[in-house]
Amino acid sequence: MKRRVKALTVVLAICLITVFIRCQSNETPIQQLIVVVNGDSIEMVFVKGGTFMMGCTDEQGCDCEDNEKPARKESVSDFYIGKYEVTQRLWRAVMDTDSILPFNGGCEDCPMENVSWKNAQEFIGRLNAMTGKTFRLPTEAEWEYAARGGHKSKHYKYSGSNQVSEVAWYVGNSSGGQYGEAGTTRPVGLKKSNELGLYDMSGNIQEWCSSFYEYGSNRSLRGGCYLSSPRRCRVSCRNNNSQVYHDASIGLRLAL
Repeated sequence: MKRRVKALTVVLAICLITVFIRCQSNETPIQQLIVVVNGDSIEMVFVKGGTFMMGCTDEQGCDCEDNEKPARKESVSDFYIGKYEVTQRLWRAVMDTDSILPFNGGCEDCPMENVSWKNAQEFIGRLNAMTGKTFRLPTEAEWEYAARGGHKSKHYKYSGSNQVSEVAWYVGNSSGGQYGEAGTTRPVGLKKSNELGLYDMSGNIQEWCSSFYEYGSNRSLRGGCYLSSPRRCRVSCRNNNSQVYHDASIGLRLAL
């Protein structure tokens, strides 16, 4: 009798473990994931996958450029994306202090800039080794889907608004005040977020994507920067450059 009880107990335990694992796998993903690296935090926002129209959609009006046409249907799977662009503080938490010097140095919470695509890959490689995670750059489709607000999209022209000044640091508002007369980057998260709670996707700096641009070896860049016109800050606007190019307007946002 005791053996039967023990056997039943073991079977019951196995069943409970199996049910627990199944329940865990069916749980809704964490909406905001925080990863700590050398005392700094990376905040990642969950993006539910879906299908959307990418490129020159109606709300973009007559501002579309040829490389956005025609609009086409794209699908993306679930993923996480950075709530903010990678900051100077986070960059230094991962990389050597003088690995790259940003043009707007000394602004810990400003986006890290002067970053080439290859620099971004080195940063991500070190970050993954430190955290055991699989951070990466977003694909161009993932980036645009997230910028548009994902499944919560309200179909804005910019990421989170039809008014560029509400959501972006761009040529019209990036100079003056304590930051000097010349335009420059600003600390992340000061403008209004988009529908998913993501900041600065229409301005501050351009962001590298993992995707190749068309058929060449260049990589895609998305999002306007502090020197951009409103037209260049739109969610469908596209840019690109070589994998070794870097300047004060280019940085990155993480995906996972």
